[in-house]
Amino acid sequence: MDTNSIGAVATEFFTFAEDEPFCLESGEMLRPVTLAYETYGALNADRSNAILICHALSGSAHAAGYLDGDPDKVGWWEETIGPGKAFDTDRFFVICSNVVGSCYGSTGPASIDPATREPYGLHFPVVTVGDMVRAQAKLIDHLGIDKLLCVAGGSMGGMQVLEWAAHHPQRLHAAMPIATTAHHSPMLIAFSEVGRQAIYADPAWHHGDYYDQPRKPDAGLAVARMVGHITYLSEESMHLKFGRRLQGLEKYGYEFETEFEIESYLKYNGLKFTQRFDANSYLYVTKAMDYFDLTQPTGSLAAAFATSTEVRFLVISFTSDWLYPSYHSKQLVSALTAAGVDVTYLDVKSSWGHDAFLLEVETMTNLLGSFLDRLVREERVPAPAGYAPRARFTPGANVALPRTKLADNLA
Repeated sequence: MDTNSIGAVATEFFTFAEDEPFCLESGEMLRPVTLAYETYGALNADRSNAILICHALSGSAHAAGYLDGDPDKVGWWEETIGPGKAFDTDRFFVICSNVVGSCYGSTGPASIDPATREPYGLHFPVVTVGDMVRAQAKLIDHLGIDKLLCVAGGSMGGMQVLEWAAHHPQRLHAAMPIATTAHHSPMLIAFSEVGRQAIYADPAWHHGDYYDQPRKPDAGLAVARMVGHITYLSEESMHLKFGRRLQGLEKYGYEFETEFEIESYLKYNGLKFTQRFDANSYLYVTKAMDYFDLTQPTGSLAAAFATSTEVRFLVISFTSDWLYPSYHSKQLVSALTAAGVDVTYLDVKSSWGHDAFLLEVETMTNLLGSFLDRLVREERVPAPAGYAPRARFTPGANVALPRTKLADNLA
């Protein structure tokens, strides 16, 4: 067990829009809306040390510590959030919430529609990254925080970070978009659609009305996850981890059973995903990612950040990430520079592919920790009561090997 862990944590719930509905970008309304969230650390006297962490596609509010005290239920960014870590919970008040449309306690398609007292299914309105962020802003208001010190996240979490910076710049001092993009390319939309089509093709999907059925669209969701998970890896990491090795065999069986280790790995990962995620939520969240496009409505990415000149950026990409290649981040940095924004950019050399934002723990600890040190100095952020500085926790470069098990579940 990690001695620098926060330890036991519990998920909390915030409900809003009970009287006035929450208006979505589509024009549809939701009422009420619940967000599942967790907090770590303590607010300082002037409530200026709050950091919001945004999760990726299949993530949850459980970003750090051991949920309900169970060491097997470790947070998805455990090595990065905690006492003495990059997001130092001795020093900062860290918040993570599950997005609207997901299935880890926040309102989504598996939630009960108050009008019918049945699960929403496909009657749940389509949500956007903008809707997710505006819901998070309601939570930040509820917690009594006027301005966040920083918003940080990788992958879809990075999209939320960019949405915060572009459309709510007065609510944050700094933004850390990691391994992300300002809009999906046609290739990324294509991968999303293949996953959705796999779910549609499952006979157990029943057009989204499967919650009271004995069978769920697990086969389609597993294939969607398998396709998605391939994009989180890199060719080099797949060679290192699997090569062309056979799974429990000495030679080819000349049949259509699972034979290669990589086949076994993907099948296991797909099956495991069905035990923790909802197929309809997969449809909604991937659609939100496909709709996200900060170049609209002006056609200019720089124009999106015209009012963000007071926000400081740390942009991080990874050399082997082919889901969101480095050029996506470089385009973002060029747009931020053109808008006159203070931006630091690092393209980290890594063989881990898109998963690097979860696996390059030592590098990420140094980069994020140094940037936050700068913010604390420049913004003169006082420490919370009882704060005692400690040496920064660095788990060591070899931490990536056991972390692969966790990363399998989280991107």
